Amino acid sequence: MWPLTRQGVLQRSSLSIFVISIFFAFLYDRYVRSTTMSKEKPPNVLIIVADDLGFSDTSPYGGEIDTPNLQKLADEGIRMTGFHTAASCSPTRAMLLSGTDSHIAGLGCMAEKIRKAPQIFKGKPGYEGYLNYRVAALGEILQDAGYFTFMSGKWHLGLEKTLGPHARGFSKVLSFLPGGGNHFNHEPQLYGLNEKPAAIFKGDGIWMKDGEFINGSTDLPKDFYSSNTFMDHFLDILKERTADERTQPFCGYLPFTAPHWPLQAPQEVIKKYRGKYDDGPIALRDSRLQSLIEKGLVPPDVEPASLHMLNTKPWEEMSDEEKRKSSRAMEVYAAMVDLIDVNIGRVRTYLEETGELDNTFIAFMSDNGAEGQLLEALPVLAGYTVEDIVKKYYDNSLDNIGNYNSFVWYGPQWAGAATAPSRGAKSHSTEGGIHCPCIVRYPPSLRQGGLVTGAFTTVMDIVPTVLDLAGLKHPSPIFRGREVMPVRGKSWRPILEHPEDQSVQIYKDEDVVGWEQLGIAAVRVGDWKALFLPPPKGPGRWELYDLSKDLGEVHDLAESRPEKLKEMLQHYETYFQETGMFDSFTMYQEALKQRRAEKGGIGNNRDVSYVSTLWQSLTFLQERFKSLLKGNWGEE
Repeated sequence: MWPLTRQGVLQRSSLSIFVISIFFAFLYDRYVRSTTMSKEKPPNVLIIVADDLGFSDTSPYGGEIDTPNLQKLADEGIRMTGFHTAASCSPTRAMLLSGTDSHIAGLGCMAEKIRKAPQIFKGKPGYEGYLNYRVAALGEILQDAGYFTFMSGKWHLGLEKTLGPHARGFSKVLSFLPGGGNHFNHEPQLYGLNEKPAAIFKGDGIWMKDGEFINGSTDLPKDFYSSNTFMDHFLDILKERTADERTQPFCGYLPFTAPHWPLQAPQEVIKKYRGKYDDGPIALRDSRLQSLIEKGLVPPDVEPASLHMLNTKPWEEMSDEEKRKSSRAMEVYAAMVDLIDVNIGRVRTYLEETGELDNTFIAFMSDNGAEGQLLEALPVLAGYTVEDIVKKYYDNSLDNIGNYNSFVWYGPQWAGAATAPSRGAKSHSTEGGIHCPCIVRYPPSLRQGGLVTGAFTTVMDIVPTVLDLAGLKHPSPIFRGREVMPVRGKSWRPILEHPEDQSVQIYKDEDVVGWEQLGIAAVRVGDWKALFLPPPKGPGRWELYDLSKDLGEVHDLAESRPEKLKEMLQHYETYFQETGMFDSFTMYQEALKQRRAEKGGIGNNRDVSYVSTLWQSLTFLQERFKSLLKGNWGEE
């Protein structure tokens, strides 16, 4: 105790002042910390899309293709094994950027199909063939929230300036507007052409930089290769941000055109895979399935669907020359995937160097299942098919495959190897068309990395997830002076915060999710799925599967569980009504039939029989659906 003297009183006073000062300093520090945290920059957003990538192509999903950067992303993040998209590219992209169903967002039918029978879709909301203004696009929402928004890559959501990425919220842009083209920017079939080509090919007026069209022949780098050039521009945008722009959170959208056909890549990368696929697609499927099982991505007892064939010649019946060309196409495909990964590594390195990586929500995905169609008969110019163009302008000899002047695709069997254990491939409503890889990395929410979640998720979830993590609300019902629809997707926050808990589900057992493109349809509730594939893709009747036991959709339960099928078709009717669909399939087939008749195209029994089969299948479907809703299920 200090004595009651002047000096003692001063000593006690000094101690009190010191203690009080420490206390207030503590409070001030807490205040500053809380204020700083409340003003922390919202998460950056990086969405990367591969075009037609198969489920098991990359190493995180059991593939043999060299993809160390995606593997690292998976090791630090989570892999989704229940992620679903639309069955084809532009509907998926509409869902990705809107957070709702493609029939609401404008891609109820792909523009390429609409152009064949425009009278059917005219005036039908949701069937505009582009990302419509009934939805608020992710770029627009984040742009209004103070984000620096940019994209480099494929758009496929509208070919006009008012429909391009700059008009829909991306401030800085290098974009290829159509659905696909030569990866070396070589289009000999268009040189000196007067007519407007099909939109799958390049030309003037379909490339945009920021808000203006550029000339694809003169305004792009001479050493153009799609994946490299898109990443070059993407990184240039990031590096050239102003001081003010660097204070903003960013939203970068990076949709590659690879590995979409034509399959092309630099020869030095192709050589890495020389001989790797000489055993054929069945051997590849078997090895990937084993790897999927070992990684815990599919159950050990999974029963895979039969290999996707489309009436192609089995591997063992091919000549040696046919095998060499087929395996070479797969080698080129692998090189394209390899280069996607290399370029993902480039943006990762940049974000690490700038200290922005760990505050960036990264999602990597494919837009649909692997492409397994046979493209020979696809019309691209008046009177010319892909096969005609290839024969006239390209060199598909073995040693030239993969070069700028080659034009190949790998066909249904290699696609089937990539989608296994699922059935079918791109453009199918079976799991092979809509079950896709998705990797997410975001350390602020992820409590543990390197895990796998089997929760059912969809591409519609990305918008609500980003908005949730950014602390933003969706702007519906009014945005920028127009009415917009709400999202149908769900936030992934519960999954990100508890990735180890396999019981976490963001879709409830009663939530209805559907798919449809010109009669190719499906509906899912919980683990139950009903699907319809019109001929020639399927039998032209509704099928029923329990995906908790049958990932390959091998055992159709439609006949043994009629009451369940009835229930699922009632759910499909709900989906039909909620999304504003109409029966485009029936009208479309009739329009094509009339078009062929007018051109003299239906001149043989095979064509008539095919259209007749389609019509009979749909009539059966309509009658059966009505009877189901009335509770009158028949015996057959």
